[in-house]
This record gives sequence, structure tokens and C-alpha cells, in this order.
Amino acid sequence: MAGSDVTRLLDAAGGGEQGALERLYSAVYEELRGLAESSMRKERSGHTLQPTALVNEVYLRINPASGDWQNRRHFFGAAAQAMRRILVDHARRKRAEKRGAGHQRVTLSDLDISAPEEDLDVLAVSEALDQLAAEDGRLAEVVSLRFFANMSIEDTARAMDLSPATVKRDWTFARAWLCEHIQQHR
Repeated sequence: MAGSDVTRLLDAAGGGEQGALERLYSAVYEELRGLAESSMRKERSGHTLQPTALVNEVYLRINPASGDWQNRRHFFGAAAQAMRRILVDHARRKRAEKRGAGHQRVTLSDLDISAPEEDLDVLAVSEALDQLAAEDGRLAEVVSLRFFANMSIEDTARAMDLSPATVKRDWTFARAWLCEHIQQHR
């Protein structure tokens, strides 16, 4: 769905327009489900959280009727952050249940830079991303959109109103920074 259509539906839902919330949900459901499936592919096999449940939880956390959504980027950025928080919360609950015996894993093997392919703990990724956000918010947003929302370089560039070259450079630097940070804090 086009960005302006989503923005129009977000405005209508936020304004309490009759039926707008249902139309918005129908319009963005498949896209949110695709983001959830992409996020779930990065999780360990046998994960107990399903993509449909993740989408439903995201939708509850970012209720469009209660938000002041500026545009498509704002909405899907919030969705990516909500997915991240849900997956981190899920990992923390699992870790607490196992008393630290097991770790929730996320693979970064689909990344396109030459870095060691390893499974990364979703909690370690989240903590590193929080630190990156404190140092450079734009880099953290690029990572969030690329990794958690599974947006392409071009989609991320459009969403952030940047050139694809800038997003690619930020993405490369941010991934290297995250890998180094996570390695240092293991």
C-alpha cells in the first residue's frame, strides 16, 4: 500500500473516523505479518511465539487510534520497535524460566557484509542497539528498520528520506559497530 494511503488511514483512525481503524488494520496487516515472519526467521528454531501472535501483540502495543502517527515511516518504525521489545521480553521470560541455562538466539547470517556468521543473543543485540541509539540515533534507526522491519536499503532510504548510498554506508558501519560491541561484552 502506498505511503500516502497509510498516512491518510492513520490520520482517519487517530481522528476517530468510523471504520477507519478496521480499514487501516486490513491495509497494513499483510505488511506487518511479513515483518513478523521475517523477524521470526531470525529466531531459533522451535520458538514458541508465532508470527500471527507477534502481529497481534504489535498491533495492541501501537494502537493506531491512540497514536499521533505522522506518516508511514513513523508507524512502521514504531511497529519495528514494538516487535523488538516483544521479542526481547519473550527472550527475558524464557531466560528467567531456564535460570540462564539457555539463550534466545538471532542469526545475522543473511547480512551482506563479510563478518563472522554467528548466532547472536537477542538481548545482547537489543542492549547494543540501545547503546548505539545513545551515540547515533540515525544509525540505530537504520538498524531497526533493516534488521527488525526487514526493509531493503531502498525502502529504508525512502522511509528515512536519505539516499540509498547513505543508508548503505550507515548500515555497514552500524553492523560492524554492533558486532564489535557484542563481541567485547560477551
